[in-house]
Amino acid sequence: MPTFFDSTADAAEASEALRGLAHASRGFDQPAEMYGVIGDLSSGMRSLRQVLDQIADAHERKAAHAFNDDGSHEAGARDALAAAEELHQAANLVDRAYDRLAEGFIAAGKIAWHPDPAVEEATPSRWVNVVFLQGDEADRPLRILGELGHVDAVDYLAQWDYGDETTQAALENGYVYDVPGEGTNDQVAISGDYALIINPHLGYVSLLRRYTEPDADAQEAEQAGPSPMRDGPELLVSYSSPGAPQRTDLPSSKRVGSWFEPAKIAAVKQARGLGL
Repeated sequence: MPTFFDSTADAAEASEALRGLAHASRGFDQPAEMYGVIGDLSSGMRSLRQVLDQIADAHERKAAHAFNDDGSHEAGARDALAAAEELHQAANLVDRAYDRLAEGFIAAGKIAWHPDPAVEEATPSRWVNVVFLQGDEADRPLRILGELGHVDAVDYLAQWDYGDETTQAALENGYVYDVPGEGTNDQVAISGDYALIINPHLGYVSLLRRYTEPDADAQEAEQAGPSPMRDGPELLVSYSSPGAPQRTDLPSSKRVGSWFEPAKIAAVKQARGLGL
């Protein structure tokens, strides 16, 4: 029967092996190797559950020998039983994790890994202008950008995105671009389907949204019947960030017509090499 010192050495060895596995599993040159690793982990998970239960049982059996640092047996026994209870709970959680790991093992066993990746045809997408601010109007988003970062700046500007209405206005006015930030001094920050454009030389900030042109099948389906309407893209969760503008700052009603003012957009079109 293994002694206490043998058990300690085995635990240290297992811990070291797990650290090595964590390091080695950061990348797999041969994806098929992952299946065997999952199988070994599954076996190890069952053993871990057994170890936790056995240590918990030992705390219960040895409670009569437990004292705290002040020599109180009552406190020591109470702590021993508390430790046993927590260890049993941990064993139950490991048992649930084992079930999930087993499902992953089964799914992984169905994969046939190929050396070359599949070639998928990318859906063409462009960028539509959501809002353009210049001068004093750009001060607030630029301040948010400097204090909280581009995600919060995008979140603030996204309040001007009304979904299909914004897309239609951009298409009608020609504010659609193949690449965000076509100007010489444009700085671009991507956040999901949004692109934040900053031009410190011309003093403007604008927000673009990725737009995928519908294919013929989608257009036919749209003509066949109305699709459910939506109010537009959800704002980013970063709106709750400290110091970010509150939802009470949202416009109380939608503006009529286009958000794009030709006098202000002229500088942008010149910077992007587009004719007026």
